[in-house]
Amino acid sequence: MNKKIIQLTEKHVAGTYGRYPIALVKGNGSKVWDKSGKQYLDFVSGLAVDNLGHCHPSVVSAIKKQAEKLIHVSNLYHIEPQSQLAEKLTSLSFADKVFFCNSGTEANEAAIKLARKYFFDQGQPKRTEIITMHNSFHGRTLGSLSATAQKKFHIGFKPLLPGFKYIPFNDLAAARKAISKKTCAILVEPLQGEGGVNIPDASYLKGLKKICQEQGVLLIFDEVQTGFGRTGKLFAYELYKTKPDVMTLAKALGGGVAIGAMAATNRVMKSFVPGTHAATFGGNPLACAAALASLKVITGKNFLDKANKTGVYFLQRLKEIAKKNPVVKEARGKGLFLALELNKPGGNVVVECMKQGFLINCIQQNTLRFIPPLNISRKEIDSLLPVLSECLTKLNEKP
Repeated sequence: MNKKIIQLTEKHVAGTYGRYPIALVKGNGSKVWDKSGKQYLDFVSGLAVDNLGHCHPSVVSAIKKQAEKLIHVSNLYHIEPQSQLAEKLTSLSFADKVFFCNSGTEANEAAIKLARKYFFDQGQPKRTEIITMHNSFHGRTLGSLSATAQKKFHIGFKPLLPGFKYIPFNDLAAARKAISKKTCAILVEPLQGEGGVNIPDASYLKGLKKICQEQGVLLIFDEVQTGFGRTGKLFAYELYKTKPDVMTLAKALGGGVAIGAMAATNRVMKSFVPGTHAATFGGNPLACAAALASLKVITGKNFLDKANKTGVYFLQRLKEIAKKNPVVKEARGKGLFLALELNKPGGNVVVECMKQGFLINCIQQNTLRFIPPLNISRKEIDSLLPVLSECLTKLNEKP
């Protein structure tokens, strides 16, 4: 039954993804089912989108209710759910204002434009350069792709946009050295996602903030993947007690519905005036209603505390697996943003786990990433571990 869907996809959908040979048609909580009826436990969560799991009742109800009232209206008019969501996001963060869009890459494009416009308005139009980090990932549109310091994503798309300088992640000396009279901002993921779930030193983000303040440079945090409880806090910047000037958001914001946001202080956001930036579908009523429902659950009593404890438990169990399997170099992560780095390619582990009913993810060829729903149970985690351990043992035995 999966075969027909796969054939239609291969015939009519652009081949931009290397897809696994299953067609997922139903989801509930941490579980999904393919067209043949086979059940899987999902430790990918739509790539950190489904932080409440699949089809959370609160989000489904909000979507149904809003769809019966108003699905879309132009941003030429005031939109009630959008204004409510903006108020909620600013009350929960450092930000004063929010620009809404549809995805993480769009949020980062907005941040890039805002940083440059801010210095233009300050009478410093030559300050256009943005510093980003090796192994970063900021999106696939041309601006955010140019900001992404991974050569593999650049192949076939040069010339990239000028105005970006790449430096090592977690290296304050490199950041200080890289800043020049052309620099307008440093753009960084508080914890790198696609780059390998890389965790910085405890003092790194504070150090970046200090450097930016000393040099009069903006600090932008890309929290597209780390936002909304993924690391145990609502936003990862809270882990490091360091507030940026600008923050980009998407993925989990809409509870599964596409929405992105770029949040900033009044000092910076005042440079976005009518005509400077826009997004036709940005902040539409349906997406904002879903986001409001999702946020209500995530910020509810004990939700994040419980998710964080689950993450601590999961990481400890992964560390136990790492000790027993020579093929594992390291287990690491924060909250439910976890990884096992291997000394061999991990693609076969993903395939073998999928055959046994578990969806996991491999990045950087040798790093297994675990980004399950934040409300996943310990029982569900425990069901994965023996299968994962067995797959790693088999991988270690291969020449």
